[in-house]
Amino acid sequence: QVLLVESGGGLVQAGGSLRLSCLASGSIDKFNSMAWYRQAPGKQRELVANVTNSGTTDYTNSVKGRFAISRDNDKNTVYLKMNSLKPEDTAVYYCSVMTGPLLSVYWGQGTQVIVSA
Repeated sequence: QVLLVESGGGLVQAGGSLRLSCLASGSIDKFNSMAWYRQAPGKQRELVANVTNSGTTDYTNSVKGRFAISRDNDKNTVYLKMNSLKPEDTAVYYCSVMTGPLLSVYWGQGTQVIVSA
């Protein structure tokens, strides 16, 4: 079992920045990958950014150049730095990890991000 606790969400004006954090209960260097997803009201959950245990990152097109995912293995934490925020970035952001021989997926409880116009 992996416990994930997100923090850092809040209300920000368009053009502003936030940094989300996700603290994991285990050693994240053992995880296959860690990711941030988001779900806006009335929409499906979508992958925002992903980082593998080798450090390879990937982003959905709408956030490329604005968001950056990173991981600190010593702190068992993955971050999502979000710059130039837009109202359409408003969503609940979830941390997720994939780990183990069965590639089990675990989720955090989510943190709300609201971007005002």
